[in-house]
Amino acid sequence: MATITLKPGREKSLLRRHPWIFSGAIGGLEGNPKSGDTVLVADAAQQPLGWGAYSPQSQIAVRMWTFDADAVIDTAFLAGRLQRALEARANLARSGDLDAYRLVNAESDALPGLIVDRYGDFLACQFLSAGAEKWKPELVDLLGQLAIGGQAPRGIFERSDVDVRVKEGLAPVTGILAGEAPPDRYVIREYRCRFAVQIARGHKTGFYLDQRENRALLGELAAGREVLNAFAYTGGFGVWALMGGARSVVNVESSQPALVLGRENLRLNGLEDKLVEDVAGDVFRVLRTYRDSRRQFDLIVLDPPKFAESRSQLDGATRGYKDINLLAFKLLRPGGLLLTFSCSGLVTPELFQQVVAGAALDSGQDVQIIRRLSQGPDHPVALNFPEGEYLKGLMCRVSA
Repeated sequence: MATITLKPGREKSLLRRHPWIFSGAIGGLEGNPKSGDTVLVADAAQQPLGWGAYSPQSQIAVRMWTFDADAVIDTAFLAGRLQRALEARANLARSGDLDAYRLVNAESDALPGLIVDRYGDFLACQFLSAGAEKWKPELVDLLGQLAIGGQAPRGIFERSDVDVRVKEGLAPVTGILAGEAPPDRYVIREYRCRFAVQIARGHKTGFYLDQRENRALLGELAAGREVLNAFAYTGGFGVWALMGGARSVVNVESSQPALVLGRENLRLNGLEDKLVEDVAGDVFRVLRTYRDSRRQFDLIVLDPPKFAESRSQLDGATRGYKDINLLAFKLLRPGGLLLTFSCSGLVTPELFQQVVAGAALDSGQDVQIIRRLSQGPDHPVALNFPEGEYLKGLMCRVSA
């Protein structure tokens, strides 16, 4: 049995049940564990603190499976964790108008490094840590036995094509893990909307499932409004806006193929093409053009990709968030609404609000926060793991 011993005083975060141990906190290593192996973690006085997965190539050297030193990390342990996550989504599974949501949210579901998303009859998985990778065969077998929507999944597809695996000493990988390959376009139900998703090659695991509740919220706000959907991807917010009675929608997105799929989503929902203008281009440049031509909107959605992958990029990210929000405030009519988001985990909610406030000040507008927005309930945030709250958003209103 390999044992990790912490330096004196470095057990405090584990006593608060934070699941990460950084390499600098390790005082000693007994045994010769390989990447992904289970190790016992003890404090400097040799008191056991729990079991974790060892990752020698990562700054996060151990990700804790459990803080119960008497537990056994085996297939039965993993099955119990998966079942707990499944039961937590039971209300979503019973919903007759929803068949796409997150089943396992990594550390926040006490399965570090494992992401599992349901898309109807298919599962899309990401194995993002050495421990999850080590147990991949057992996890795939267990996932294949799950009854989701009343039946076992038709197929399990891996989308571990993300940079974070490199930090774990793992190569990016995609492909079929079990059952059938998903079709190139697979139609999911999201309440009263339908969306075609590309499980094998779309963003993330195919779709932005974390924005589901915020899309539905937009549908409640859009009636009679001219809507600008920036960083539109395949037009999810735009579809919901039109379903809610928007007068028009402009989708701005750098990827032309994403806009083409967005047009397909309009047809899936029986919506009028003529109400939508698609603009393929750099969002910053397009919005500057709108500003210079004095074009205005009643409601704007800003859902940009992650601007900060590391702390060295944080200053540039905050400048980017300020610039794009400043442009949005200048494009809003009096009384207009802005739904603005950041999915950069390094940008805290406090920092994001500060950046948006600075943009409002520079725009010369009086702006109120009406509501704070976040990821959906199928993307829970464990209280012992605040890093799980990566998506933060603000609904702002410009004064009339």
